[in-house]
Amino acid sequence: MSLSTSRRLALLTSASLALLAGCGSSSDSADAKSAPARVAVVASTNVWGDIARRIGGDRVDVTSVISDPDQDPHSYEADPQNQLALSKAKVVVENGGGYDDFVDRMLKSGHNDSAEVINAVEVSGKTAPKGGELNEHVWYDFPTVAEVADRISAALAKADPGDAGAFAKNAAAFKAKLAPLEAQEAQIKKAHGGEGVAITEPVPLYMTEASGLVNRTPAQFSEAIEEGDDVSPRVLQESLALFSGRKVKVLVYNEQTSGPQTEKAEGAAKAAGIPVVPVTETLPKGKDYLGWMTDNVDALASALSK
Repeated sequence: MSLSTSRRLALLTSASLALLAGCGSSSDSADAKSAPARVAVVASTNVWGDIARRIGGDRVDVTSVISDPDQDPHSYEADPQNQLALSKAKVVVENGGGYDDFVDRMLKSGHNDSAEVINAVEVSGKTAPKGGELNEHVWYDFPTVAEVADRISAALAKADPGDAGAFAKNAAAFKAKLAPLEAQEAQIKKAHGGEGVAITEPVPLYMTEASGLVNRTPAQFSEAIEEGDDVSPRVLQESLALFSGRKVKVLVYNEQTSGPQTEKAEGAAKAAGIPVVPVTETLPKGKDYLGWMTDNVDALASALSK
């Protein structure tokens, strides 16, 4: 074979490979362009973040501002990373009711007026009772959570209309898994309705109320603990007497905000043989919302049966 023929073959081969590579590159580019960007979602806590992730599936990128069980939403201070995430969010899920005011402040400072904001307390329609305080811990209220799931589905569909059907399907599946939790609360109410319960903070009250239990804790005690204030000696003794006098069947204890007064309540309950059910405000590590709430309701039912 002559040198010129060899060179011609080499040139033809190179041209063919370049053509094939060019075709592949064009196809890859087209695929990349055809795949829509994921919807950016920011949730104030990992509770609402987990629910948003369940509904959005692989079509969302979720940032939960508070995901550490040791963080207190009431005293959270913004950091640049979360500020940036909120400035770019298409959907924002906040709790509301004064629980996570930092979200609105960060949205304002980030000049993000286009985000679809879902306020769980507003969705719930709950307000403070006359002369009392609003219980903002609405993620312990399963009907509210179901309504928020629908709002998240609608907000995601607005941001990504092509996947609206998938979002609606995921929301329906999520709500179907809430139903057994509500059924178990109804069973507790049937078996233990009217029995007394003590709390350290209002965190679990929607769950205990749906279960037919009566909160006998002095309001001054649980409100002081929630605000991080000291409990007066009179109110502390009145609270401890619930256990020594066996006026309650169970103590539901927020283990994220323990302190000297709550530890005294826990000690008094245990000394009187009254079961203690620990709860938290944010998701424990390794748990999703449904698994976490299943554990909470199961623990309450088990404690009441002792």
